[in-house]
Amino acid sequence: MSESAGRSPSADRSPLADGGSSQPTDGSGSASGERPAASDLLSVEHLTTGFDLKGRFVPAVIDVSFRIAPGETLGLVGESGSGKSLTALSIMRLVQPPGRIAGGRLVFKGRDLCELGGREMQAVRGAEIALIFQEPMTALNPVFTIGSQIEETLRVHGRATRATARQRAIELLDAVSIPEPHKRIRDYPHQLSGGLRQRALIAISLACNPSLVIADEPTTALDVTIQAQILELLRDLQRRLGLALLLITHDLGVVAEMADRVAVMYAGRIVEEAPVEALFDDPRHPYTRGLMASMPGGEPGTRLRAIQGTVPPLGELPPGCAFAPRCVERFGPCST
Repeated sequence: MSESAGRSPSADRSPLADGGSSQPTDGSGSASGERPAASDLLSVEHLTTGFDLKGRFVPAVIDVSFRIAPGETLGLVGESGSGKSLTALSIMRLVQPPGRIAGGRLVFKGRDLCELGGREMQAVRGAEIALIFQEPMTALNPVFTIGSQIEETLRVHGRATRATARQRAIELLDAVSIPEPHKRIRDYPHQLSGGLRQRALIAISLACNPSLVIADEPTTALDVTIQAQILELLRDLQRRLGLALLLITHDLGVVAEMADRVAVMYAGRIVEEAPVEALFDDPRHPYTRGLMASMPGGEPGTRLRAIQGTVPPLGELPPGCAFAPRCVERFGPCST
């Protein structure tokens, strides 16, 4: 993929022409060629996840590497179909057959999650790493009250007894600013608005005081006003509780507000990674520039510039850079 004239990207944020990891590797296990730093909470190293389809393995997440430090927010952005949610499910070890993790390491607090047994991983999910799904109406069980779902999470992970779980659930609903939590705790998901359902889902995710929260498109199904409230809630909770946050979104405006660093994902690969200010000031990869050009809020009267085409389907990646067929800056080497 072509670079802007005269640019010589530094090693820690260079977009690669083949759409691979945005940092050089030497095969030693991490994106920078080093073992995970002691300060890393999560280190994803050369993760490849895909599906066994018609007798062959079709990768959907390809050689992905990134790190998250305690208290940090990493924004993972890209169009639908880029592999963002599958990356989150891989971290949680929730990929279901025919999907599977084919390679790489998921080092969390010094342990490779890929090597944990089923019971060990169950103790990590919810208690140490929590996942906020993008659609609370499908993530919440419609036949149980909000309170009973929070209480179950607390009891399963040994954070409360049957006698104390109800009061703790009320405290959690209050912490996420649900009005009259002592009453709402008896409500079923369908009795809550979209914004309140998302707050309830956040309360469940925080029930066991996790170190890392993965928020997968947490504002997608909400109107603009409620989106702003949910983002402010996440920011406040992160500040008060010291959470690390992996924020998955297609909205660069959300990333600008929330993230410390940004990883841009396309067709299963991270094509660029940088601190948020650097990415917005000087995007290097043509795909990143295309995403930014398609954002509303430019000069009055100017047309939005859409990226032509779509993300290539599974198993049909073009040779060379996967973005080349859609790229207005492509030239010969991009397709090899």
